[in-house]
Amino acid sequence: MTEKRTVAPGIPEPGIPELTAPLYEAPEGTAPAGTAPEGTAPEGAARTLWNRNFRLFFLARTVARFGDGMVPVALAAGLLDAGYGASSVSFALGAWMACFAGFVLVGGVLADRFTPRRMMVLADGIRLAGTAVLAVAFATGAPALWLVYALSALNGLGAAIFQPGVASMLPRLAPDVQRGNAVLRVAESLTAMAGPAIAGALAGFGGPGLIFGVNATTFGISGICLFLIRMESVTPVVTGESMLAELMGGWREFRARSWLWGVIAVWSVYGITVLGPITPLEAVVVTERHSSAMFGLMMTVAGAGNVAGGLLAMRLRPVRPLFAGALALFGVIGNVLVLAYDVPVPLLAAGFFTGGVSLAFWLVMWSTTVQTQIPAEALNRLHAYDVAGSLIMLAVGRALAGPVAEAVGVREVLVAGAVINVGVCVVLLAVPAIRGLKRVG
Repeated sequence: MTEKRTVAPGIPEPGIPELTAPLYEAPEGTAPAGTAPEGTAPEGAARTLWNRNFRLFFLARTVARFGDGMVPVALAAGLLDAGYGASSVSFALGAWMACFAGFVLVGGVLADRFTPRRMMVLADGIRLAGTAVLAVAFATGAPALWLVYALSALNGLGAAIFQPGVASMLPRLAPDVQRGNAVLRVAESLTAMAGPAIAGALAGFGGPGLIFGVNATTFGISGICLFLIRMESVTPVVTGESMLAELMGGWREFRARSWLWGVIAVWSVYGITVLGPITPLEAVVVTERHSSAMFGLMMTVAGAGNVAGGLLAMRLRPVRPLFAGALALFGVIGNVLVLAYDVPVPLLAAGFFTGGVSLAFWLVMWSTTVQTQIPAEALNRLHAYDVAGSLIMLAVGRALAGPVAEAVGVREVLVAGAVINVGVCVVLLAVPAIRGLKRVG
């Protein structure tokens, strides 16, 4: 994405010139204006992936992801030790999610108006301040719940401002977009495993205040790295329209690309019925059948699968990336079925690993397709629509998983999810606009 996009609790992609050309609709399957074909460095940029700008972006994204992984552990340790109960942790995380989902579309418009990197640096500043206050509040005693909820919501707002720029920045920084996405996926998978583990160690050593202090530091490092990225001067997109009009313009761009809205529509169903429910249900199933320690081990195995999927995506360059990614999603069925049935631990681990590989490979194919097929000047807002739809459906799926499983049974929910997973893959492979979309370059 370009210099005017923002990224959500993840990592931004800073340092690329903003385009001022008006929005237009590129024919499906053609390279968007302002996006360098894979293997071609942007004008004035080094041809190696690990150029100065990409190194800074990689560090910013990796450090911020590491800090994000510590947050659930910090909230659980702090709020439970304060005697507030498990529901308080859910409400705090829910406040973050509500603000993020509610404002990410606005974040896409702001990234266009003020450039992505500026908004991303601002977002890191907001999250640095909010998290630092949390650190002080937990270090000095048991903070009021309203304060924890308010600061969690503030951090969610910062994430919403940050997220849209992630997609637009990477194509400007990385001469090889797919490899850049794959490298980031590997790094994120490793930090997803390391963050909670280190947070657990810090909880015993210095308590939640120390964890939030480290998290605040990660936002400071991310903001500094993004600020140091050197890009061509970027002019904000000024249309003279209201924010609502710009949001509607983004919606028209979104609807004009059948492959884009088609995948997101299918993915919304997938999020509610498969990916959303599997997160809480796997914790319950593995812990009840084995132990919490075994669940932690399975999460590590899934993370290793994510790493393997990212490495695979570095080497394989399918002509039709969405077709290849849809084929890979069949592997998630194994992850679902080993939860539905009481299988031996080695088979359980194989299912978790395969699921991790499959999802990581799909995500690299999808991210690369979006970043290379959509015009740079439309990418911020379209990415925001993508993120908003995906996360909202995932949240709904997670919320419904428990009540539905209690009503009809855990195995029934998981088996139904496996069947729907097959259907989702078949639909993705059957739609010509999705199946036949060719990679750029």
